[in-house]
Amino acid sequence: MESKKSKKPKAKEAKAKKPRAKKPKKEKKEHYVNGKEFTEAIKAYYARDDGDIGAILGEMIYKIAKGLSFAPNFINYSYKDDMVGDAIVKMFSALRSKKFDLEKGHNPFSYFTTIAFHAFINRIKKEKKQRELVSEYQEMVYDDLVNTYHLTDTSEQHTDTDD
Repeated sequence: MESKKSKKPKAKEAKAKKPRAKKPKKEKKEHYVNGKEFTEAIKAYYARDDGDIGAILGEMIYKIAKGLSFAPNFINYSYKDDMVGDAIVKMFSALRSKKFDLEKGHNPFSYFTTIAFHAFINRIKKEKKQRELVSEYQEMVYDDLVNTYHLTDTSEQHTDTDD
């Protein structure tokens, strides 16, 4: 007697294993800033006295601000471009005044990301305050209109169709 198991080929034996294809190397992310290159760019800027930040350092600052705007806590704001703009201005200001100390600090990426983060938070606070002011004004205008025109409740009016 043959058993049922011997009639069926095993699934593993039936399939021949194919060699895995190698994954292509990951490309650099669009908003990626290399920490070592960033440090070198800041050193070069601090060494110059012409005040020109340069395209490379400017692009790195832009990438930091733009990359932070894709963080989950900032992604859905309608004024995200304003947040990025504020962050860029704050980071340029910190660069121009040479606030990052190369002797003490060893991670300028973290320092400038923190500046951008706080600029984002400040923009959110400004927009919230502005939205609250507009809301208060709308309520005030509505209350004035209600008091001026003495709107009546339509449910109290009765219509007689039996007359």
